[in-house]
Amino acid sequence: MTESQSFWPVECAQGEPDLFVCLTCFDEVFKAKMPVDGCPSCGAIAAFEPFSIDAIREWGTEDLIRKAEQLPSSSSSSSSKPGSDQATPSI
Repeated sequence: MTESQSFWPVECAQGEPDLFVCLTCFDEVFKAKMPVDGCPSCGAIAAFEPFSIDAIREWGTEDLIRKAEQLPSSSSSSSSKPGSDQATPSI
C-alpha cells in the first residue's frame, strides 16, 4: 500500500479542535483532513471526530498520542502559518 491516500480538507475555526481521530479503532489521527476512502487501519467511513491534542493526551493510547504529536502543530501554535491570525469570513 504505497499509493498516496486522498483526503477531504476540513476547515476548523481558530481555537477549535483540528485533530480528527477514528472512533472505531482509535488508531489513526489526521490534522484538518479526513481520508476519502475511510480509515486506513480499520476501513471505517464517517467515524472521525475532532479533538484537541490535550484531549487526546488524556484518553488516547501511547501510539495515538505519539501520532498526534508528530503532526504539524495544532491550534495551540497557529501562528506558524502566515496570515493564520486573520479570521476567515463566513458567508
